[in-house]
Amino acid sequence: MTFEEQVAEGAAVPTDGWDFSWFAGRATEERPEWGYVRLSGERLGRADAVLDVDTGGGEVFAEALSRAARVPGVVRATEAWAPNHALASAALEPFGGAVSMVDGADAPLPFDDGTFDHVMSRHPVSFPYAEAARVLAPGGTLLVQEVGAGSNRALYEFLMGPQADDDAAYTGRLRARVTGAGFEVVGLRDTLTRVEFLDLAAVVHFLRKVLWTVPDFDVERYRDRLRALHDHIAEHGSFVCHSRRTLVEARKA
Repeated sequence: MTFEEQVAEGAAVPTDGWDFSWFAGRATEERPEWGYVRLSGERLGRADAVLDVDTGGGEVFAEALSRAARVPGVVRATEAWAPNHALASAALEPFGGAVSMVDGADAPLPFDDGTFDHVMSRHPVSFPYAEAARVLAPGGTLLVQEVGAGSNRALYEFLMGPQADDDAAYTGRLRARVTGAGFEVVGLRDTLTRVEFLDLAAVVHFLRKVLWTVPDFDVERYRDRLRALHDHIAEHGSFVCHSRRTLVEARKA
């Protein structure tokens, strides 16, 4: 496919939900060794009332629920993007789940104090640790897989040029946020995982779907750099970068 054909294809793929099956044969990403879905299923099987924050299309939450030894009696989720709300509602309906729309990542969680005994989130835009502590009952547990600082740095710097780098201080800042919200940190694990893009269409779709990678991404704005990336893939067979994933396990004090 030509440069223009790949750009057009990547720009046309719907971005609803967190189903990444379209990338099959076009891009690969390693998963952290700890296995977020497996861990979530274990935690859910011991919980009575659970909340998934920034659930996206509900796919990951539904998979974790399907692995749980038993489904909690109260299953709730939040989502800020309207197209995902319908997808998540359908995905969680078999588990008796309900999805609440919130007005952006910094909006208060629409639940009473102490409502849940487990709160979780995979790749939130900006996880509200203080709000999570508020809606958790004393002794409640937290499981969050964050997109760590500097994730896919090689990709966004290829497009945007050198960016500020304080990645080394990230886990310390994160730990302070968690403890400052009233949690005891049970575990904090951090890892880099290999990401490989096999064609430019995959890059364009990824940047449209994972908006925080290049916040001002637009095909026309970055056309010259996309062409350079297309040439790089043609010469080397792929473009390789590394995502950063950080797992936070905590308990409300």
